[in-house]
Amino acid sequence: MTEILSAAEMAEADRLTIAGGVPGIELMENAGRAVAEGAARQRASGSRVAVVAGPGNNGGDGFVAARLLAERGYRVEVLLVGEMARLKGDAALAAKKWSGRVSSAQPHGLNGADIVVDALFGAGLDRPVEGLARAMIDAMTAQPAPVVAVDLPSGINGTSGAVMGAAVKARATITFFRKKPAHLLIPGRLHCGEISVADIGIPENVLARIAPRTFENVPKLWRAHFPAPRYDGHKYDRGHAVVVSGPSWSTGAARLAARGALRAGAGLVTIASPREALTVNAATNLAIMVRPVDDAGELTTFLSDRRLNAVALGPGLGVNEATSELVLAALDGERAVVLDADAITSFAGEPRRLVQALKNRQQQASVLTPHEGEFARYFGALDSKTKAGSKLERARLAAAISGAVVLIKGADTVVAAPDGRAAIAGNAPAFLATAGAGDVLTGITAGLLAQGMPAFEAASAAVWLHGEAAALFGPGLIAEDLPETLPRVYRALLG
Repeated sequence: MTEILSAAEMAEADRLTIAGGVPGIELMENAGRAVAEGAARQRASGSRVAVVAGPGNNGGDGFVAARLLAERGYRVEVLLVGEMARLKGDAALAAKKWSGRVSSAQPHGLNGADIVVDALFGAGLDRPVEGLARAMIDAMTAQPAPVVAVDLPSGINGTSGAVMGAAVKARATITFFRKKPAHLLIPGRLHCGEISVADIGIPENVLARIAPRTFENVPKLWRAHFPAPRYDGHKYDRGHAVVVSGPSWSTGAARLAARGALRAGAGLVTIASPREALTVNAATNLAIMVRPVDDAGELTTFLSDRRLNAVALGPGLGVNEATSELVLAALDGERAVVLDADAITSFAGEPRRLVQALKNRQQQASVLTPHEGEFARYFGALDSKTKAGSKLERARLAAAISGAVVLIKGADTVVAAPDGRAAIAGNAPAFLATAGAGDVLTGITAGLLAQGMPAFEAASAAVWLHGEAAALFGPGLIAEDLPETLPRVYRALLG
């Protein structure tokens, strides 16, 4: 399952299922059963369970879970935020089936609980929490028992992953049918604990009607496009990636990118190096070639060889007009281009200049890979609308404006395409935050593009490979370790 559904899309999935003949209460019963099973995994039968229920369908799921847990021998109390008389629809039906204790929610009601079920708010929350709801969220977070969240920890915005004033810290989250953006976006993901996706009876064919455009970045998303070496192939079949180097005192970034491109499978990789840096670039590379390129004119001449089908610029280049000219030279052609770091920031003073060059090559692959600071400097200058919204929303808008695939790096890296598709990664370990790691990601992306992967799939695959390599290496990781760990990731991926 790679699709991620917004709260609105999930509501539409429910509606279509009910319209197809499945009663809403049946979906709620299935959801509550999944929550009860999740709670039962935390503590043995006989434990005291406090179910904090809200006035909507999330609360209805909580009432079902309360009934089923009580049937298993748990001592259950429902703490209701609101009034029983105001429950509606399926939530009211679920509440009527509950014959146990219901109390008006108060923080002290959690005292002595062995398990807390958070059924207060779901993925549809879009306003700051306050009053009694805020007090119950704070109390759930403060008490020592494990919290099992229904759909999403209360207080998390399901679309952006933002904390709406306060949010529950759950040990486990049980969601339904598909994950929501906040299960992967930071900080929402940090509140979820272990996430389980339960089948509650929504048929898979409703996805065709909803046509979701957001996906979890896992191999299933891009595996069909992933290049695998052929027995009858040769290095020229696997593309030739070029990485443009900065001056002698900042060649490390380009060398990391070049190594990433080579380990990603590009048949050949060349560093286009200023002459004054030729010695250091040549002395520190064996399989990677080095060619003299001093300026945009020489880069144009060098790239006139059509076998050079992917080029990466930015790492260690410097923020200046010379870098801008190199970028424009690289974009003037049919090759795939990856722009990172200085290659993006150099256009912050004239952002439309880069957009125009990108839009002039709509049929060619273009990928921009900024971190949050670089994104803000360039896209903030390009369009003030990119300063607001979730990471997912900002990446989508930036891709639409620029006509390029935009990859915003971080623990929850988002890749967005101009056509509206977007992928959110959830496999990056904390120790991936190390100097030079982004340069390796740039190189991996270029290496996959050189082998013919489409831009969105190449960028998404590069992010996943990058995260997997970091997780596989483990603590103590430095950027140089990433390319050398990629073969182990490839062995597992390619079988």
